[in-house]
Amino acid sequence: MSTIYRLKPKFQALLTPTMHRLHRMGATPNHLTVLALLASIGVGASIFFVPNVWAWAVVPGFLFLRMALNALDGLMARTYSQQSNIGEIWNEMGDVISDAVLYYPLLWTMGLGQYPHWLVLFMVTMGLNEMAGIMGKVIGGERRYDGPMGKSDRALVFGLLCLLVLFFPVVLNYVFYVVLVITAGMWFGTYRRINKSLAK
Repeated sequence: MSTIYRLKPKFQALLTPTMHRLHRMGATPNHLTVLALLASIGVGASIFFVPNVWAWAVVPGFLFLRMALNALDGLMARTYSQQSNIGEIWNEMGDVISDAVLYYPLLWTMGLGQYPHWLVLFMVTMGLNEMAGIMGKVIGGERRYDGPMGKSDRALVFGLLCLLVLFFPVVLNYVFYVVLVITAGMWFGTYRRINKSLAK
């Protein structure tokens, strides 16, 4: 099944010159991972404490920046042989924490605060989806990124959603249903990750 993650090699190729410049400046993969995490916390806090369309307006650009940082840290680690166990831990935990601190306040301020149980279900499903991907490597295979609604897919959908809400506020009336669809997609993606991990 198609997923935005398939575009990662081409995206990394475009980022290669930037990666080399950052390395010459003394940046490491872990620096980029921590930067993405801290930036996610900052943007999430801004959304929560300034809940209006202008706070949401920064989300599409930030999600693109975060995807770039996520691509750069792995690319730099492989290119300059800087892979490490602590780097892998930072990478996986950073992604899960970044998702939580960004999407929770975003969805809360978009109206899902009225449906806390559904919001919690979304957050738990998102964490399980990432855990299912990691389990593929834990049991001796490879890290699974199967979609639909993996990290990159979610970033695209929420980026587009924020843009739509910015220009067409009536879209806020349908955010709940969008989240239901995304949650169902994540469950299906989680099933596919587990199934393919066990098939290896």
